[in-house]
Amino acid sequence: MDKARNNNNNTDQSSSSKELSKETTQEIISKSHAECNKRMHINQALDDSLSGTTSISLYLHGKRNRITIANVGDSRAVIGRATPSDNNNNNSSSNASESSSGGNKNKGSTLKAYALSRDQTPYRRDERVRIRKTGARILSLDQIEGLEPIDEEEGEKDEKLSEIVLGEEIDEGGDPPRVWSPHGDYPGTAFTRSIGDAIAEELGVIAQPEMLTRDLTPEDKIIVLASDGVFEFLTNQSVVDICAKFTDPLEACRAVVAESYELWLQYELRTDDITMICIFVDGVDTTQALKSSIITTEIVGPSELEEEIKEEKEDDLVVCASRPVRSGISLEKSRELQKQKKLAKSLQDVTDESEEDFDIESLYNEKTDEEKARLAKAIRASVVFQNITDSQRELIYKVMEPMAVKKGQWIIKQGTVGDRFYIVDDGSFEVRILSENQKDEDGKGGNRVHVYEGSRENNSHPSFGELALMYSAPRAASIIAQTDGHLWALHRYAFKKITGEQSSRKDAEKVLRKIFKDLTNDEIKDLSSFLCDAKFGKGDVICREGEVGDTLFIIQGSGNCESTQIDTSTTTNLTEGDVFGDEIIKEDKKKYASTVTSTGKTTCWMLQVSDVKRVIGSPKRT
Repeated sequence: MDKARNNNNNTDQSSSSKELSKETTQEIISKSHAECNKRMHINQALDDSLSGTTSISLYLHGKRNRITIANVGDSRAVIGRATPSDNNNNNSSSNASESSSGGNKNKGSTLKAYALSRDQTPYRRDERVRIRKTGARILSLDQIEGLEPIDEEEGEKDEKLSEIVLGEEIDEGGDPPRVWSPHGDYPGTAFTRSIGDAIAEELGVIAQPEMLTRDLTPEDKIIVLASDGVFEFLTNQSVVDICAKFTDPLEACRAVVAESYELWLQYELRTDDITMICIFVDGVDTTQALKSSIITTEIVGPSELEEEIKEEKEDDLVVCASRPVRSGISLEKSRELQKQKKLAKSLQDVTDESEEDFDIESLYNEKTDEEKARLAKAIRASVVFQNITDSQRELIYKVMEPMAVKKGQWIIKQGTVGDRFYIVDDGSFEVRILSENQKDEDGKGGNRVHVYEGSRENNSHPSFGELALMYSAPRAASIIAQTDGHLWALHRYAFKKITGEQSSRKDAEKVLRKIFKDLTNDEIKDLSSFLCDAKFGKGDVICREGEVGDTLFIIQGSGNCESTQIDTSTTTNLTEGDVFGDEIIKEDKKKYASTVTSTGKTTCWMLQVSDVKRVIGSPKRT
């Protein structure tokens, strides 16, 4: 007993209140992961040869308010900390933390997200170097399939290069680098550590966790543990922002999962595992804690990284940037949208008037400060609103249309090409999906897969239909009101007029001017508003000679195609800015004059005859 008092600064403690040291705790956690991995291998009822799991866990150290995060793979732990509010921070959610932290009120402060774990993927140079030492290959699926070249010297370059800069070098189509055997196209894991995955383990995909031990402080308000399905389209900050709206952590989880699910529906044909735990921290007793720091998640350069490593005395793990929002649709999703668009011509619900004729001022309606605050919180985590300016944000609030809805009202019908993005101000709305070739025999819209719950009282305002602001694309699901409610709607034309055109669309306008030489600049801008992009893979036939068509194509970026004419036996290479299929519109023909095949990854702008007629009437005018 005397010895116990001496080791605890003369504080009398019972054996039950003694705490493990940081080193002992981490050693036990590490052995637990190794034991779990071992038992998966020897369990005869479980085949883990090509299957396993990532893991993120939190251990709370008794009364000291100390936590240890253990990470294996690309699931993630994030903490939201209260910081002094910045009045110039886009004027959005200035008191976001007031409703968070289990009832803690922190007026005049906001929550800033910090990473408590670091994704273990081939994007990390240290993990790539470690994996390659086993003889494994690190390639994307496109490289495996021959769609992209392989840099044979990449392994040697890794010894000199820093981390890949996510958001600049990450593939927007969702094609990350993966781990492959030198002897075959397996296992293809997009992470470099996991529990299980026996074959991948031979290639360096180990179950050894990286750990971070930190003392909690009164500024720490929210802790999130979540699978990578949550962070595919949401940043750490977006997740914390959503959670900060709630007083109930379960409701916070539901809101984040709903937002993640909606984004997966929009940008992919599948949804990943979306699992989350949210913890609201309250009443931290600093008398039991030691001072510590958390490294910010902002992207840093190599020199800054070295300085952070020098400053970090307690842990070897350096927490770097979180994965940014992935804003591009995948190749598979693009193909499906094209197919749906052909089937949806008779069901289109887009505005009949052109963008130029669209009267944005007719939508102007003033919002109260309370309504603006709700709208600000609702759009803060959305992909398309990440880079808007303060003045653009104010205009967006101004043109959002209030919509009173009745129970049973269909807001969106699957397959139709919509033109609005919606925020749920109040009410319950169910999401229904018809699977491929499934008929809506009972008129209910297919299987119910999700429910959006909006509530002013609970400060819950989910959104849906975001893709309509960027693409003239078919709706992926039907949305039906379960109760009377209220929505805010943002029209695509209004959004585009406020935010302006992207540079690639401007380039497409130049091409349109060459095709439609007699049109005015205003008419060209009208036409460009109907351009939508489509992605093609190597070997995809985009149009076929003699086939009836209604679309012209403009090649974007680094795309490459091959145009072949049977009659003349000629083959032509097409690259960025080249046009094909324009005979359908320019010469008012019904059939394509050549067969065009994508020779690599290609993205095209598409313009349909029906959209030309919207702007200039008969195509013969060109």
